[in-house]
Amino acid sequence: MAAKKGGVPGRKVVADNRKARFNYEIEDVFEAGIELKGTEVKSLRQGKSNIAESYAAEYQGEMMVYNVYIPEYTQGNRFNHEPRRPRKLLMHRRELNKLFAAVQKEGKTIVPLKIYFNEDGRAKMEIALGRGKKAHDKRQTEKTRDWNREKQRLMKNG
Repeated sequence: MAAKKGGVPGRKVVADNRKARFNYEIEDVFEAGIELKGTEVKSLRQGKSNIAESYAAEYQGEMMVYNVYIPEYTQGNRFNHEPRRPRKLLMHRRELNKLFAAVQKEGKTIVPLKIYFNEDGRAKMEIALGRGKKAHDKRQTEKTRDWNREKQRLMKNG
């Protein structure tokens, strides 16, 4: 799979969470390594992973990412990996403490943004601190739209 256009040179993006930028207001972005086992690297290199519904959280003092879909490697053996197993993120303790404090004190969310291979060929995940956007009320916009249609119809016929 070729690198996506407009990205950082030397970076091969494997999975992109486009929904995250729509649902969250992104503030700080961090880079973390992913602890992969067995055939997960080969499967990632094929570019068939999905992080659209994934999330990151603290588990026993470590950062874990859940619900990342990395499919089984088809040429692998019967001891293949589980597609949605929790995976540990590798970060410096200082960065982890900063993330955990922001989640606890400010109520922010840790959002996975991308999985990519860097220039050295190592799998990395881009995560961010995000604040949830307020969903707009569609009912008011629908009322306004319907009223404008009715007003146009009345002025046209009247």
